[in-house]
Amino acid sequence: MSAKEFVPDYRNIVDAARNRAPARPPVYEHIIAPEKIEEIQGIRFIDLYKGNYEDKKEYFRRFCAFWRDMGYDTVSYEACVTEVIQGGECLSGRIPGLIRDRSGFEAFDFRAIEERFWARFDEDFRALAEVMPAGMKGLGGIGNGLFEIVQDLVGYTDLCLLGADDPELYAALFARVGDLMVSIWRRFLERHAEVYALCRFGDDLGFKSSTLLAPEDIRRLIVPQYRRVVDLVHAAGKPFLLHSCGCIFDVMDDLIESAGIDAKHSNEDQIAPFPVWVERYGARIGLFGGIDMDVLCRRSEDEIREYTRDVLARCAAQAGLALGSGNSIPDYVPAAGYLAMVNTAREARGDFA
Repeated sequence: MSAKEFVPDYRNIVDAARNRAPARPPVYEHIIAPEKIEEIQGIRFIDLYKGNYEDKKEYFRRFCAFWRDMGYDTVSYEACVTEVIQGGECLSGRIPGLIRDRSGFEAFDFRAIEERFWARFDEDFRALAEVMPAGMKGLGGIGNGLFEIVQDLVGYTDLCLLGADDPELYAALFARVGDLMVSIWRRFLERHAEVYALCRFGDDLGFKSSTLLAPEDIRRLIVPQYRRVVDLVHAAGKPFLLHSCGCIFDVMDDLIESAGIDAKHSNEDQIAPFPVWVERYGARIGLFGGIDMDVLCRRSEDEIREYTRDVLARCAAQAGLALGSGNSIPDYVPAAGYLAMVNTAREARGDFA
């Protein structure tokens, strides 16, 4: 089996996000770890990222080439706000928050986060734009949504306590971080929108059995701030994709109708198999993902191919479909499992002779 010449066309992923049938069904990944790219391609390139601007361009050239060679129409790349706050360490519960009370909130320099973000990442976006392969565009933008940024500032447990002890400060925190997000996204779209086909952020609102905050808090404090970002993205002519893990069925209607998302990514079978998401929401939004990460990690290549074909068959009526993992491809996902999934999807759309 040999691959036909692949000509990327970012319009396929745009159509899928807008819940229209694309000319060619796209494949999608939220993140593919650079370490996994090195393993699959048999090349070393990660250290180039730490070099000068020309080195960084070469890093992104090789990074983009992998996505093109694997049959993607877009290159997934985002820069995470938490990297310039606490590196995601408070978000993951490893260190305390920076804001503990009202005095800490009032003294905190939110503007400094934005300046650090652009000092850290503007060069990345420029380097990516310079080496983007013909026919491709970026997918992503500003990583982390409102909830994740708030957690990296406060911590999840302390945030829940704050909601009970000082509801006014709790609400003010979400509003102020919403302002920060809007400001960063506005500058991103002014500077780099042209190289991106589709914008997204990741904000894990749930876990296996429910949302992480009360659904009413999400509706009242998070969804309106999402809408501000989504409106900016739409004004720039781009569809918006939300990546959110967890059982978030209680707020999906709000995310679609009130936040205005165009597409949704992330699923795991313990919550609901991907065809359930398609059945519930496929008439209203694009749906990306489909293949549970546990399947990719634990099953044989033949079983993964069979599982992938079954998902494709059960979701064949979904216009806005972009198949990939239900979450991402970190370095611990076996390369053979990933390749079995993506090559099965490409075989189904006729990429191989």
